[in-house]
Amino acid sequence: MKEEFNIRKATKGDEKEIMMLIKELALFEKAPNEVVNTAEQLKIDLFEDQICDAFVAEVEDKVVGFALYYTSYSTWKGRCLYLEDFYVLPEYRKLGIGSKLFDLVVDIAKNRNVKRMEWQVLDWNENAINFYKKKNAILDDEWLNGRIFF
Repeated sequence: MKEEFNIRKATKGDEKEIMMLIKELALFEKAPNEVVNTAEQLKIDLFEDQICDAFVAEVEDKVVGFALYYTSYSTWKGRCLYLEDFYVLPEYRKLGIGSKLFDLVVDIAKNRNVKRMEWQVLDWNENAINFYKKKNAILDDEWLNGRIFF
C-alpha cells in the first residue's frame, strides 16, 4: 500500500521540524558537528527576512522531507535559483516525495524565469547522483567549491 503524502510551502512553526531534518542530513553527510544554525534563526530567515524559501513534505501530519532554496546570481547568466538542501527521511524514500519536492523547486525556477538552477551533491552519494541523472541534470566535476567560514 502506497502512503499518501502532502507537499506544501513551509509556514511559521515548521522551522523546528526543518531544523531536525537539517541535522539528520548533516548526520547522513558525516558532518553532524557542522550545523550551527538554529530553528530560531531559520524562522527569521524563512519568514521574517525571507532570504530563502522552503517546501515541506508531510505523511500523516509528520514533516518527513524538505527542500530549501533561494535566488542567487550569476554575472554570466543573471538570476539563478540555488537548491541549498533537499532531504527526505530514509524510511519515506521511494514514495515519490523527493521527486515531487525537486520538481516543485524546478517549477519555481521556471516561473521565476531564472537562467539556471544549481545545487551540490557529494561525490560518494550514488543514490542522489542517480536521482539527479534521472532528472537529466548536468553534474559538473570541473569546478571546486571555495569557502571561508566566519
